[in-house]
Amino acid sequence: MKSKLVAVGIGGSVLAALCCFTPLLPLVLGGLGLTGVLGVIYDDAVLLPVLAGFLGLTGYAIWRQKKQ
Repeated sequence: MKSKLVAVGIGGSVLAALCCFTPLLPLVLGGLGLTGVLGVIYDDAVLLPVLAGFLGLTGYAIWRQKKQ
């Protein structure tokens, strides 16, 4: 369970960072035909808190592993 939590945290952090700092999200949404939601999702007010949440989850999971 603990290694899954670390994996989810790291995976989510990497994905959120890629969507924040590269044009990955517009390309993926354009390929899926969902460019209408791009104005809502591709905003720093959404992506940066998601990135912070996943980084917090990763830190918590690593802290729990070291605690035990």
